Amino acid sequence: MKHVVVRHAEIRDAEDLYEIYSQPALYRDTLQLPHPTLDKWQSRIASLPTGHYSLVACLENKAVGQLTLMVEPSPRRSHVATFGLGVNEKYQGQGVASALMQEMVNLCDNWLRIERIELTVYTDNAPALALYRKFGFEVEGTGKCFAFRDGHYVDAYFMARLRVV
Repeated sequence: MKHVVVRHAEIRDAEDLYEIYSQPALYRDTLQLPHPTLDKWQSRIASLPTGHYSLVACLENKAVGQLTLMVEPSPRRSHVATFGLGVNEKYQGQGVASALMQEMVNLCDNWLRIERIELTVYTDNAPALALYRKFGFEVEGTGKCFAFRDGHYVDAYFMARLRVV
């Protein structure tokens, strides 16, 4: 198995991220819309808001996965973060998502004082659910008709991981 390197996203990764999020399976299982532009990804990387961290997972110097971590800005919720991730279809099942999750948990637990990590995932996304459970996330509720996808409303789970001290 090839070694996955996780690092912060850089402008040079924009084309790889554009490729990842242009894949129908990626925008189907995320809240991304079809047909992103390269300019959008260049702008996202260049002007990351305060409290947002964009990580990429690389195999042989190619970004094949991406995770954006967003720390809540409210003082009353500054102990909470949310995230979204995507992995290039060609590289799924090779430990890319796990490497991104491991580094995100490390950032939250050891550097950012995050006690609660939240996420939303479609109820029919079995691979993502297995990944999140592997990292200690638990379902806290279900959002009925959470998002519009492929012409229909779909449900999503609200999941969270609380830091065990």
